[in-house]
Amino acid sequence: MTETLHRPFPAHAFKAYDIRGVVPDVIDEAFARALGRAFGARALAAGETVVAVGRDGRLSSPALAAALIDGLADAGVDVLDIGMVTTPMLYYAAATHCRSGIQVTGSHNPKHHNGFKMVLGGRAIYGDEIQALRAAMEAGVAPAAVRGTVRSLDIKPEYIARIVGDVRLARPLKLVIDCGNGVTGASAPELFRALGCEVTVLYGEVDGEFPNHHPDPSKPENLRDLIDALRRTGADLGFAFDGDGDRLGVVTPSGQNIFPDRQMMLFAADLLARVPGGTIVFDVKCSQRLPQAIRAAGGVPLMHRTGHSLIKAKMREVGAPLGGEMSGHIFFQERWYGFDDGSYAGARLLEILSRHPDPGAVLDALPTSHATPELNVACAEGEPHRVVAELQRIAHFDAPAQVCTVDGLRVDWPDGFGLIRASNTTPVLVLRFEGQTPEALQRIQAAMLELLRRVKPDAVVGDAAH
Repeated sequence: MTETLHRPFPAHAFKAYDIRGVVPDVIDEAFARALGRAFGARALAAGETVVAVGRDGRLSSPALAAALIDGLADAGVDVLDIGMVTTPMLYYAAATHCRSGIQVTGSHNPKHHNGFKMVLGGRAIYGDEIQALRAAMEAGVAPAAVRGTVRSLDIKPEYIARIVGDVRLARPLKLVIDCGNGVTGASAPELFRALGCEVTVLYGEVDGEFPNHHPDPSKPENLRDLIDALRRTGADLGFAFDGDGDRLGVVTPSGQNIFPDRQMMLFAADLLARVPGGTIVFDVKCSQRLPQAIRAAGGVPLMHRTGHSLIKAKMREVGAPLGGEMSGHIFFQERWYGFDDGSYAGARLLEILSRHPDPGAVLDALPTSHATPELNVACAEGEPHRVVAELQRIAHFDAPAQVCTVDGLRVDWPDGFGLIRASNTTPVLVLRFEGQTPEALQRIQAAMLELLRRVKPDAVVGDAAH
């Protein structure tokens, strides 16, 4: 395909951290081909000559990946086609075989959605760089004089061998993993068995219809089958993965969902024994118990803006060995490559827990608080950032409250915190409240909502939906 494409592409598909939309209304093969050309031209301009391409298990992914590869080759870059893999496996290829890559994935979004996550020159691209790609796509990129080559590579054996060579379990563990019919079904069972685990697999068949439940472990309703299977099998632990494998859900035999900020407490304590004084980066939605745990383990806590690309960039800037987000993205720089990988995070968790006779009890005993789920307030397009700016302007709280404006408005009291921030992906305000007692939670939530209604009197608070 050699014609130059000129067409408008919907602005709402170009998100803060990736590109996403409904197939074929927003994302189609012409879109993928145009993206391939624009990204390929950008890669060459940055001195990158090879781009890896992977895809998840969605029904639309093979055709979109083929068009993307065609566009990249048109631009004159050589393509490393690694086939159907998790997003972290694409990141692994871009960390070890080249420095750039694109994953065709709809992540945890509904089955008729798809999109693209991109790495250029060893960095996840986001924000203005994604908008620049849109401009290049709309302007049209002429094909290069010499078309790039396409080479296939099965990355899985090398990827699994790399993790098995890094992670050592003190004893075999019994594990249940729920792949949710996402792409982790093609690699995670094999990986955890190679680590020596006895593995029971739920919904391991890769099926883009997602016939059993949605592949999003951040939603408690998606963990019910995993909790039932843990009780039935007497396993030590349960893992659940999202659709493209970059996030991990963890469930204990008692039925507790160990949220990512609590997982980070365990990871930080383990890692800081080897990297004393290390800086641990986490996002503003995490529990205030996390920085307390990091300090207690001899580390330096650093709270930053929400967004996997933003956390990765901050980690690079400060040389952090570990970072994480409440949404479930965990980033290991120590012993790994700094990208988010649910399978690798699971392996590191097993390494820690295999030293204990009762892994579930270790997780259940992690510090906890009373907290709301992530809450949303629907807004008009463009309104969330205006509301947050006004909240930051008028927010005055008496000591000992501490105000943080790194991402929205977060106010920490000695016994809890409240957060109001603007989503970077949809026109909503994101709210989260935590208290060390139910009374503290109620007080903090009331104070923050009173402030919000001074700026937005019509605010209606509802549960977040992905």
